[in-house]
Amino acid sequence: MKIKKIKTAFTDERGSIADIFYKANIEHVAIIKTLDKGRIIRGNHYHKLTTQHIFMTKGSLRYWYREQDVNAPVNVIDVPEGHMVTTEPMEIHALECLEKSEFIVFSTGLRGGNDYESDTYRDFEPILK
Repeated sequence: MKIKKIKTAFTDERGSIADIFYKANIEHVAIIKTLDKGRIIRGNHYHKLTTQHIFMTKGSLRYWYREQDVNAPVNVIDVPEGHMVTTEPMEIHALECLEKSEFIVFSTGLRGGNDYESDTYRDFEPILK
């Protein structure tokens, strides 16, 4: 499944708990905040080894993706607050933020610190301009 709503696992008089992951091997977590400057595009790349899970905490984004095949169709889905979209390895993807947004990216593979660019590839025509 590409996109899923994060459901509440527990609720009582103090509030609620939602499990984003359970028994998952996550190697890197980043918080990304966009400025309120209108349309902002991020991504337009792919990863050979890394899987990313993008969880919207505020706002929303439009997620564009396609397979490596240049003739493959470009797909688009809207990711609202409280939902998570997963990017598999070798999937070209771009994020279009149309409003001030905040999201958390959970990654398995080379994505953090000095490894940030080591598994990021932009050797194709961008899918979103």
